[in-house]
Formats: sequence, C-alpha cells, structure tokens
Amino acid sequence: MKLGVVYILKCADGSLYTGVTSNLENRLADHQSGRSAGYTKRRCPLKLMWNTDVMDIQDAILLEKQIKHWSCKKKLALIYEEWEQLHELSKCKNASRCKHASLDYAWEYNKSFYSEINKDNTCPSSK
Repeated sequence: MKLGVVYILKCADGSLYTGVTSNLENRLADHQSGRSAGYTKRRCPLKLMWNTDVMDIQDAILLEKQIKHWSCKKKLALIYEEWEQLHELSKCKNASRCKHASLDYAWEYNKSFYSEINKDNTCPSSK
C-alpha cells in the first residue's frame, strides 16, 4: 500500500496551496527551490501551515481534491483548528446547490477524521 500526506502551504503572496505527496520533506524542498512547476514556482518563499498524518495515498488524493475546492476562510479554519467555524463554513448557504447532499451529515461523518489531524504543524496561534 502506498502512503501519502496532504499539506497546505502559505505562499509569499498570502495565497494558500494544497497538495498531496508521498514524501513531504522532498516535496517541500522541491517547492522552495522552484523545481516544482506550476502555482508555487513564482510564489516563494513558502511556509508549511498544515499537514495530515500519513494515510493511504488514495484517501490522501481524495482529501486533497476536497480541500482544494474550499474557500480560503475554510482552509484557515482547518489550519488553526477552529472546528466550530469549519462546521459553519461547511453549511450550505444555497439550497438549490445542496438538494442532493447533506453537508451536516458530511460534517458528522468527517468530524472524527478532522479531530485526529496532525496537531504538530508550524502554525502560529490564530488568537
């Protein structure tokens, strides 16, 4: 089984980049050196803000795709472990877009996962 890690970087321009890798240390070095083509190449220096524990790579890829679609506010709530704000930001504000899925159910289903996210990140306190 291949393993992976999902991570969020803060770029020099203040934007957030979400990625997935099987080797976080090497991937961060690639991003910092500019060897990584794409979004982060011209946005150095970068700071690791959050990462998961090691997990199955397929689960990591799915989580990365989910987080990439989140707003910046929602990503920041995850980074700073503001669980109630994350829950509020997960609520559907447009009934016509949410008629096929219950985000409250998704929150309850994923709450245990999010509560076990690696707490040893390099983020300063948001308070």
